Amino acid sequence: MASEPGPQVNGHLEAEERQDQRPEQELTWSWGHRPRSALDRVKAMAPPPPLTPSTPLLHGEFGSYPARGPRFALTLTPQALHIQRLRPKPEARPRGGLVLLTEVSGCCTLRSRSPLDSAAYFCVYTYPRGRRGGRRRAARTFRADGAATYEENRAEAQRWATALTCLLRGLPLPGDGDITPDLLPRPPRLLLLVNPFGGRGLAWQWCKNHVLPMISEAGLSFNLIQTERQNHARELVQGLNLSEWDGIITVSGDGVLYEVLNGLLQRPDWEEAVKTPVGILPCGSGNALAGAVNQHGGFEPALGIDLLLNCSLLLCRGGSHPLDLLSVTLASGSRCFSFLSVAWGFVSDVDIQSERFRALGSARFTLGTVLGLATLHTYRGRFSYLPATVEPASPNPAHGLPRAKSELTLAPAPAPAGAHSPLHRSVSDLPLPLPQPALTSPGSPEPLPILSLNGGGPELAGDWGGAGDAPLSPDPLLPSPPGTPKAAQLSPISEGPSEMAASSGLPPPTPGAPVATYAGGPPDHLLPPLGTLLPPDWVTMEGDFVLILAILPSHLGADLVAAPHARFDDGLVHLCWVRSGISRAALLRLFLAMERGNHFSLGCPHLGYAAARAFRLEPLTPRGVLTVDGEQVEYGPLQAQVHPGLGTLLTGPPGCPGREA
Repeated sequence: MASEPGPQVNGHLEAEERQDQRPEQELTWSWGHRPRSALDRVKAMAPPPPLTPSTPLLHGEFGSYPARGPRFALTLTPQALHIQRLRPKPEARPRGGLVLLTEVSGCCTLRSRSPLDSAAYFCVYTYPRGRRGGRRRAARTFRADGAATYEENRAEAQRWATALTCLLRGLPLPGDGDITPDLLPRPPRLLLLVNPFGGRGLAWQWCKNHVLPMISEAGLSFNLIQTERQNHARELVQGLNLSEWDGIITVSGDGVLYEVLNGLLQRPDWEEAVKTPVGILPCGSGNALAGAVNQHGGFEPALGIDLLLNCSLLLCRGGSHPLDLLSVTLASGSRCFSFLSVAWGFVSDVDIQSERFRALGSARFTLGTVLGLATLHTYRGRFSYLPATVEPASPNPAHGLPRAKSELTLAPAPAPAGAHSPLHRSVSDLPLPLPQPALTSPGSPEPLPILSLNGGGPELAGDWGGAGDAPLSPDPLLPSPPGTPKAAQLSPISEGPSEMAASSGLPPPTPGAPVATYAGGPPDHLLPPLGTLLPPDWVTMEGDFVLILAILPSHLGADLVAAPHARFDDGLVHLCWVRSGISRAALLRLFLAMERGNHFSLGCPHLGYAAARAFRLEPLTPRGVLTVDGEQVEYGPLQAQVHPGLGTLLTGPPGCPGREA
């Protein structure tokens, strides 16, 4: 069945190489491939032969489902699946013939329920971008029928599914071409924490309709818990047996991840606990970290469902990255840890005052910005920082100011309380009802598979093939190895001491209430006690400020790039401040330029920037608002220090910016 790709396929390979030229990536971003024997370890340590983006790995001829459909030549390369129709008539210009792996969530093998059908089936789940830029789910099912027996056809379908899964997860492929399902480790186990009240109250609906189907297609195992109140996520992670999980994923905005990280750092075993990979799937109003993950993955800027699908695709690929955390000491002496930002002035005012517009989703910040500009305040304070020894690359000033985008259109009203399912204490790969519209794949009139989470893999509906076609059923690549714990056999999840009574409905709103803070984590060796003199190598400025912002990642919001040159593990906190005297129009221009990260190119004399390892902020104005990761904390002097690479963030493989263009 193996052969060299035809000339038309080679044309696709050249097009792919031109479209997506990326440097070779190390295989350290995989979902934790664990060799199972000494021989496996030796093979894993052997450097694989160098592969170019267009190197053909597999090539073969497949039929389609239903059997009366066309036949295809498939070629798999490290970055794409090439599809060329052979019969009934070869296409001069194939449509949908290039499936980039960056758009693939997973694949599976299937078999016919008819005992007379000796073919095996190979299904690929994709999320290509449409003409308007949004992603739409599609699937391509191919029929392996080149052999006389089902066992031989099944082995061929499994060879393709295994190779594609290895490429998606960053696992090495053997050089001798012996590709079997034994190459695949056990499915990663993820704990999903869903805040059903996040954003416009649509988090559970989005999770059910988009996240769960996609991670099921990727073959990931999961437990799902809906948070019921503030600090619930913090309490949950304190009682986890972390050895049973490969990652903790928050399906919400930035607030739940803040709780998770602080809960891990409050554990007695915090040094090991904080190494647990964490991830975020954006379903809230503030999705700053997700915006940074989206950029790191090489995707174009996105909002809403498109941002969620991008981040879900990256999660399915697996891969982690060290994450800097910021230890923040407050005036009372308590400490909390930040992965995002510390803000004072205009940014924190907008963040907290816009809470009343939460039903608008991310548009609440736009409305809050307009109101904040109308009542612009200045704050007097003293700001000190320890400069970084090595300055980061300066922001690129080449880009011009983007046109203003209006985000003041009203969003849909929040979903009624009755639309939510009951709060699950723990849902583990249960047969959740996942209604999906009947979609059609490119060039195929058939409806696509309907997911069932009951059997651990996608399942095709019984009436999918139409009259006269036997329905297909899952044919898993690997059975569960002996001793593999089922999701229901995992250790029970206990909680730390509850600080808020459980509520059966919406959590009681506490606007303006400071968030709880906790001791724990590494010592701050760069910080003298609050109220004492700073070392001479610190820089201090005092005056009137419109805002002061200390930020770790690149994004302040999903569409606000405050520090375009920042990285997850650069060991720096990026300090931005705006002094008093700036006009409302100039401040608005800064935030509009921040949508593309071009605000430093405006030459605004009131805007300042410094890269630092630690800082101290002493408000001299008696009243104001301070926030840490968008959560209000006690008002007063505070100081903070970066702890490089303290956490681990699930980001997916790194991408090349602009690769979707």
